[in-house]
Amino acid sequence: MPLPYLDRVIVGCWQLAAGHGRDAEDGAAVLEAYLAAGFRVFDAADIYTGVEALLGDVISAHGLQRDARLHTKLVPDLGALPTLTADDVARAVDRSLARLRVDALDLVQFHWWDLGVPGYLEALTALDDQRRAGKLRAIGLTNFDRPRLAEILDRGIPVASLQTQVSLLDRRAQGAFAELAEGRGVDLLAYGSVAGGLLSDAWLGRPAPVGEPENRSLVKYLLIVDEAGGWPALQVLLRELRAIADDRGSDVATVASAYCLRQPGVRACIVGVRSRRHLARHLELRHVLDLSDDEVERLERARAAFPEVPGEVYALERDREGRHGRVMKYGLNRVAPS
Repeated sequence: MPLPYLDRVIVGCWQLAAGHGRDAEDGAAVLEAYLAAGFRVFDAADIYTGVEALLGDVISAHGLQRDARLHTKLVPDLGALPTLTADDVARAVDRSLARLRVDALDLVQFHWWDLGVPGYLEALTALDDQRRAGKLRAIGLTNFDRPRLAEILDRGIPVASLQTQVSLLDRRAQGAFAELAEGRGVDLLAYGSVAGGLLSDAWLGRPAPVGEPENRSLVKYLLIVDEAGGWPALQVLLRELRAIADDRGSDVATVASAYCLRQPGVRACIVGVRSRRHLARHLELRHVLDLSDDEVERLERARAAFPEVPGEVYALERDREGRHGRVMKYGLNRVAPS
């Protein structure tokens, strides 16, 4: 069943995790600014170090436990997959409940690093048991591909949403994947709409970055740029985004996210925050900017000149021997404090 309360814009808190970047503001101040502006749906994860506890503290301090909608993720470490038990799932849920300081989690989004390792169906069944016990209201998935989404739904697991990367650069979640999700009532929650900031005015007309990127997100999205035609292709897309932004009195990143909201099956866009700098633009995306059919078509024509990112959703990232998989960290529960 689709999530009844979803806003167009979900506040993504991964950039507030400890050690994410060099220019993050105080996390509590950022969250309080977004709450004051009327945002109520927030995305966290058990592996985002310190984020669940921070979000729980801020929401509790403002007495918004009933009004705010708190999404988190259950991400077992890669090494734990072969032996994961129902008790492990229950402990993870209880840990998130304690950190977020709520009686029930609005959405728990489940991730499984290696689809070749059996056990995700059993783990999701255990998660559904937790739902039936009242500890969570809905189950979501993160980065599962189309065959596994169908398999999970056919098993009778009530999947409300699937979080997946969607951008003008990465359209793997379009086509048959989106058709399956829409047909089975699964909301797509899009992350990566601005490709780690690469789809923004900051990179228009600039050379490709050199040296060590600031964080792993930028490394990841630079690899997606390579798959989608490289830096020259990015510049073509940025120019078209800028032209539409000029017409709308907006900016490149907001138009790029508005494009994602026009894609089939996409119910909401998750915008990463680590400062208050983009709050006004996120409000614009939430309340004002809807792209026209003509504007979407202009972007589609520009994109059609370049190769698509190949494969199923998240297939490149699951290849641990490939360059996409090598940038992932597979054991963050070992370093995230309990």
